[in-house]
Amino acid sequence: MFEVDGAGLYYEVRGSGPALLMISGAGGDAGYYSGIAETLSDAFMVISYDRRGNSRSSGRSQTPMELGVQAADARALVDGLAGGRALVFGNSGGAIIGLTLAALHPEVMAGLVAHEPPAVNVLPDGDPGRDFFADLAALYERGGAPAAGRRFAETIRGEGTYRWPADLWKRFLGNQDHLLGTEWPGFTTFRLDETALKSAPFPVVLGAGAEDRGTYYALPSIEIARRIGVPWVEFPGIHMEFLRNPAQFAAAVRVLATGMHSRTGDVPHLWQGGTAQ
Repeated sequence: MFEVDGAGLYYEVRGSGPALLMISGAGGDAGYYSGIAETLSDAFMVISYDRRGNSRSSGRSQTPMELGVQAADARALVDGLAGGRALVFGNSGGAIIGLTLAALHPEVMAGLVAHEPPAVNVLPDGDPGRDFFADLAALYERGGAPAAGRRFAETIRGEGTYRWPADLWKRFLGNQDHLLGTEWPGFTTFRLDETALKSAPFPVVLGAGAEDRGTYYALPSIEIARRIGVPWVEFPGIHMEFLRNPAQFAAAVRVLATGMHSRTGDVPHLWQGGTAQ
């Protein structure tokens, strides 16, 4: 457990090398990344955690949570576990937190990979995706977490085509009220800080899955990349490909994260091993 202001954060660390902080999306926790973290641990010190109020972390509250709190928690982990600087990967709501962290605390960032941030406010006026967060919040008010959770899952391509680990699924269900009642307002009101991100002194890459083309949660990544002038890449698979096919997804993350780190010329000793036989 890692103590932050008002909460204890459950975290996991695998491997050694350059630090790679992985931020889970809505309702998720460190278990989202168990498979890819294990694969990447031969080259990186992979840090994953349960966000404040989720799963094995404390700090659950009925008060709506601002994204700045989520970013401060991530910064505290980087300071305390990674010596004050890390590459960051975020998926979905975790990508929104990553973008917020990059804007508010650039000094702890060595690079950012933002995978499918559902930042619907960047979509064009009239796009039906712009109303998604507000519509789901209204459904939660009427029917509670079960109704809103079912509707949420129905909008995510590929869900239901593979099996989640039982323990992760149980924790995910236990996080639904916290997500929809406490975290949702922060995700809903996210506004892209174009000025801060355009001037970021570290590489930023946006991306989305090949099977998610045209969805409300994939299209914002293209628009964000365009607005701040950074690369956009296509990842394999679906929104949660790291659960469905962790080895394939880890390979894509490895290429980006290695390139971000080695661009400085500071190649770690562990990458300078003996000649392959």
